[in-house]
Amino acid sequence: MDKVWLKSYPEGVPAEVPEPPWRSVRDLCEHSFAAYPDSPAYTCMGKTLTYADLNRRSMDFACFLQKKLGLTRGERVAIMLPNVLQYPVAMCGVFRAGLVVVNVNPLYTARELKHQLEDSGARCIVILENFAHVLEEVIADTAIDHVVTTGLGDLLAFPRGMVTNLVMRYVKKAVPGYRFAGSTTFGRALREGAGEKLDDVELGYADIAYLQYTGGTTGVSKGAMLSHRNMVYNVQQTVTWQHDVYDDVDQVVAITALPLYHIFSLEGNCLTVMSMGGLNVLITNPRDFEGFAKEISRFPFNLFTGVNTMFAALMNTSGFDRIDFSHLRVAIGGGMAVQPAVAREWKQRTGRPILQGYGLTETSPVAVCCRVGDDFTGTIGLPVPSTDVMIVGDDGNALPLNETGEICIKGPQVMEGYWQRPQDTADVMLPGGWLRTGDVGRMDEDGFVWIEDRKKDMILVSGFNVYPNEIESVVVELDGVLEAAAIGIPDEKSGEVVKIFAVRRDESLSAQDILDHCRKNLTGYKRPKEVEFRDELPKTNVGKILRRALRE
Repeated sequence: MDKVWLKSYPEGVPAEVPEPPWRSVRDLCEHSFAAYPDSPAYTCMGKTLTYADLNRRSMDFACFLQKKLGLTRGERVAIMLPNVLQYPVAMCGVFRAGLVVVNVNPLYTARELKHQLEDSGARCIVILENFAHVLEEVIADTAIDHVVTTGLGDLLAFPRGMVTNLVMRYVKKAVPGYRFAGSTTFGRALREGAGEKLDDVELGYADIAYLQYTGGTTGVSKGAMLSHRNMVYNVQQTVTWQHDVYDDVDQVVAITALPLYHIFSLEGNCLTVMSMGGLNVLITNPRDFEGFAKEISRFPFNLFTGVNTMFAALMNTSGFDRIDFSHLRVAIGGGMAVQPAVAREWKQRTGRPILQGYGLTETSPVAVCCRVGDDFTGTIGLPVPSTDVMIVGDDGNALPLNETGEICIKGPQVMEGYWQRPQDTADVMLPGGWLRTGDVGRMDEDGFVWIEDRKKDMILVSGFNVYPNEIESVVVELDGVLEAAAIGIPDEKSGEVVKIFAVRRDESLSAQDILDHCRKNLTGYKRPKEVEFRDELPKTNVGKILRRALRE
């Protein structure tokens, strides 16, 4: 393969990354605990954990999982938390016990949560107690036999009043704590584990670190098996790509507003910043933009990751112009396309460009990224070190430069496959270890990659993938619906929102009936914002609904 992109690499960035100094995410964490014990690691709402604090508390949690719950190597633990200090403690503890993290969106509905817990086979879940009422609806149908709740009065290092405000802002209502058979509070779990000694558990490249759920190329949510090799290599690739940008910084400070359960924030902030002994400033409720702006104004931050909608909304927030961006080295936009107007305004007001990056859950996620310091041009950048990109036609064969086809990726960050779904894995893999992304693009003569379209019908809402099949399957559960189709329509705030086209079986069915049903069964970003009734939906001659015709 002619790796034309290498001629456009920044000086000092190698074509291949050196082998990571860690064999697992656990090794990465323990390296940072030993190297930076007195440095702040995570801060949230005025409370901070140093690396020594994180070391001690995560060891206590690991001992609890292993000694008190009897979980053994490779078993799954679900973490259903927003960006709070318990997340890194729980995550590091899970790895130290030789277990697998299953990240769960805390705003999932009962239906969504049930699928993920059933599919992963997780036996334990760590959950903010304000979301436990959702778990209560489905726990009997899952393998969960122990629940670790955390919340009012139990949130790590938070005074009670601050916690109440945090929960109120995040979920908009206070919900009493739930207690399940076999449940424990997070604080009690730490206390119970504190007197135990952890048994050594072997972990290496081949072991699964995360089951990271994604729609993949269809609407069925699947667990991408991200191995320890995938993750530590992607961290190494990210650090190598950023090269010497932080050389004059005593400690890297990152603004972590995107949720840690999302692969972008998980790798780009949580793990990469930890590997450098940096500080993650956790923003629990980034939708409170005035609070967000006020919080980050307290820190001399160097790294800011976000999505287009976040950049746009923050710049439109009172107090934005009082934020000091003089320490900012890197601002990365991912998850969705950064709009040129947003990129221009950000550069004008902060003095730093937004770098576009590209990847998928299936690539851990970083695969392509713009060069640090380059102005915004619309390209998603160059393949990062140790990564190959190929543009293929419908026959799976490589296309010449500047021709448009499906983007395929090969590298150490490409997932091991989908959890217990060999056929789905085979459907997205080409011979030689190439992952079919489902995205349509081209590579120019200098090796820069450009996104042209999405091959799949995926809808992108504020950087989150929404799959029409899932929305449609929920809508047609209503007795009054004969058939339905979901598409994405442009939206100024979130890039796209979901619109439903439906054919009624019962003429008394209203658009509000559909919206109410979706509110009960789908998390916020997946819910349709518009409903249009049709007498019939456009179809192919074999009966497949033509979503493209609806979009046109």
